[in-house]
This record gives sequence, C-alpha cells and structure tokens, in this order.
Amino acid sequence: MPQPPWHPESLAARLPFLRRRARLAAETRAFFAGRGYAEVETPCLVPVPGMEVHLRAFRSEFRPHLGAGRATTLWLRTSPELALKRLLVAGAGKVFELARVWRNGELSPRHGPEFTMLEWYAPGLTLAGLMDETEVFVRSVCPRHVAHEGVATDLAEPFERLSCAEAFRTHCNGLEILDTVDHATAEGDAAALHAAARAAGLALPEGLGWEDAFFHLLLTHVEPRLGRDRATFLTHWPAPQAALARRDPADPRAALRFELFVAGLELANAFDELTDPAEQRDRFTRDVAARKQEAGEEGWEVDEDFLAALDHGMPAGSGIALGFDRLAMLASGAQHIQQVMWLPASVE
Repeated sequence: MPQPPWHPESLAARLPFLRRRARLAAETRAFFAGRGYAEVETPCLVPVPGMEVHLRAFRSEFRPHLGAGRATTLWLRTSPELALKRLLVAGAGKVFELARVWRNGELSPRHGPEFTMLEWYAPGLTLAGLMDETEVFVRSVCPRHVAHEGVATDLAEPFERLSCAEAFRTHCNGLEILDTVDHATAEGDAAALHAAARAAGLALPEGLGWEDAFFHLLLTHVEPRLGRDRATFLTHWPAPQAALARRDPADPRAALRFELFVAGLELANAFDELTDPAEQRDRFTRDVAARKQEAGEEGWEVDEDFLAALDHGMPAGSGIALGFDRLAMLASGAQHIQQVMWLPASVE
C-alpha cells in the first residue's frame, strides 16, 4: 500500500522535484517582471467557472450570515481567463497569474482535480509574437534537454510552427481538415469529415459528430507526432474549435489559436483574443446548450458580466494558459504530476 503524501518518506521522495518547482516559480516571476508584466490575483470562487464545454467544475454556495449579500451558487474556477481579460478592459496592461484552478473528474499521471495554471495576457501582442515570447520563456526556465515517458525534446532547436491544416495533411494521408468547415458559418460538417476520412483510408467510428470525429483523428494520428525531437506550436485551429479566439481574417475557416507540445506533453493553449461581444455571445450560447446536452445538467449560464466587459471594450491582444505543474515536470524530470505537488488532492 503506498504511503500517504504527508509521510516523511513520501515527501523526501518528492522533495528534489518540489525544490525545482520552487525555483521555477521564482524564475517565472522574474521573467515576467523583467518584461513589464504585473503579477495579479483574481477570485477563485466565481459565478461562471469557464465556458469550455467539456470541463466539469466544483460547485459551492455562498450563504450570507453577516447581514450582507444573498445566497447564490458559486464555482471554483477552471481558469482565471475570464477574470484576467476583465483586467485588460480595466486598463491593467500586461498581466500574469500563477493561478490555482480546479477541474472536476480529472485524474491521471498528467492531470489533477486541483492544479496551477500560469496565464499571461498582453494588449497589442500578436499570436506570432506570443509564440516568440513563449519559446523564449520555456527555453529560459527549462534545461536544454527535457523528456517525458521516453519522448525527448531539444529546446535549443527552433520550435516548430505547424498549422492544423498542415498537420492533418501530413499525418492523416492528405486529409484537408478545413474543407470540412463551412466558410460562412464556421461550423463543422460531420458528413464531409467522415467522407474525407474514408477517402484518406482512415477509420472513424460511425455516428460521430464533427467535433468528436476531429478529436478522434487529432488524438490518434496527429498529437502522437507533435513535440518530439523539437517543441511544436500547433496553430490555426479549425474555426469550430476557436473558443475565445478570433477567426483568421485570411481564412475564416480557421481560428487564431495555438497549442504547444513539448516532449509529447500538451503544455499550453493560446488565443489571439476575440474582442467582439456579439460573436462571443453567440459562441457562449452554443457552449451552454452543448454542455447541457452532453452533461444532462444545467451547470452555469452565459457570463453576462464578461460580455458587458467586452462590450465596454477590450484591447486587441493575445493570451495563453500554460500548465505550470506540467512545466515543473519537464524542468525537474518528474514523470507524475503528484511528484511536483507538495500535497496532492486526496481523491484516490
């Protein structure tokens, strides 16, 4: 039977990784301070924990007992993103946060229900500029050679920049993923994707909608080939996966979004931020409906306060969410996320 994490021997085994994590946090703060970012703290208990359809949140409740406030449902945030963007609206300028976040049901050697997210946002920064900055940051806080589960990456090599269209074309036998996205509505066409997969000789389970079919191909054929000998930015995602990113003016079938893969690990997700409140409302409304259909529960509604902030005016810019625990794993050589946590959540 494994020892509990509070046992002295258990902590002693984690201590080399934890010391490296502590140094990483100091190096991260120094890096962003040196680039003119302000470190901020935003609320953990929020009315809307995030808008991602497939994430589950931890529910709580405010119960007034000092004569102020009203009883209301609150959630532990899945990301500080919506709060940090409110600060952009307020004029805070370049900001970053080492944020504690929660995602219900997530547990694996790479996932925990409670973990740390490093997010930073910069007005006026393009997606290409954010890739430049992210590459410099990762290289500055990690050793040159990093590895995870036998996959090694040399961070001295220039990071690969590969569009989703190029990745699917290369790793899915010439499949043109953007041809399965409607140019006008930015919606995926499931029938077109199934037909394209058959033409490429790739098996897809019957009955999958566009999104599930997309991720089946991505996880089976594309992601296993990313971030290996060198780190990879997977860029210009299909528009149905835009989330809070702007669509590409040069091709509305794609969104100005990237994910970063290092040593086979998905490390970060970034957007050229959508600032149009009407388009964001449409996306949020679809997300709420999709979550209700998928989870069979009400969950939370559209974040009206965030949309009001967008309506007030958020400056153009880019932002990124990077899994700090995974970065600590790469920096320290840890192979399990709990090795870089002082006291992992007790859910096993």
